Amino acid sequence: MAKIVSVKEAAAKITSGSSVMIGGFMTCGTPVGLVRELVKTGVGDLTVIANDTGVQGDGIGMLITADAVTHLIASHIGTNPETGKKKIEGTISVELVPQGTLVERIRCGGAGLGGFLTPTGVGTVVAEGKQHITLDGQTYLLEEPLKADFALIKAWKADRKGNLIYQKSARNFNPIMAMAAETVIVEVEEIVEVGEIDPDHVMTPHFFVDFIVKGGEIDG
Repeated sequence: MAKIVSVKEAAAKITSGSSVMIGGFMTCGTPVGLVRELVKTGVGDLTVIANDTGVQGDGIGMLITADAVTHLIASHIGTNPETGKKKIEGTISVELVPQGTLVERIRCGGAGLGGFLTPTGVGTVVAEGKQHITLDGQTYLLEEPLKADFALIKAWKADRKGNLIYQKSARNFNPIMAMAAETVIVEVEEIVEVGEIDPDHVMTPHFFVDFIVKGGEIDG
């Protein structure tokens, strides 16, 4: 059963040098309160796995501004010019991964698979250093799974056991990241009693979730 904790307790669990998956597309579906509190802890040397780095000063962009990230695995960084600047300066190393490939690598990590084959990226810089496999005349890249020490995700509603419901497009990367990390911390808008969520509506089962933070208790 997931444990309900304060945002300070949740953020304190993440130590420097950790790998952290963070849900969201731009800031939609990003656990902004958790990210803000993580910045306050002064943690650093993080490997962040995310779709993007939000925008300057918001979402994951807060970690970029705070120089908390040394390695980034993402599908794009164009919405936050500060990330590009730090990449050019050499203070952040960036691994750009096609969005569909990123999703599938995370899914493979959560499903315990050894990887998957994709033609995406063949003949580009994405293919450098990766194993090429030819099947029926088609060349594929072997993409390896992604896992992390922590996943910070955002959901709309949780029951006290940790069953989650996401709202509309804020669902994005959150469910698969909840499957691919050793410790999962979810920021929610509402916590209800066990039994108040229809089992058919559960999008992430409670056994993936370790800690719950109530969004309304997070200071701006």
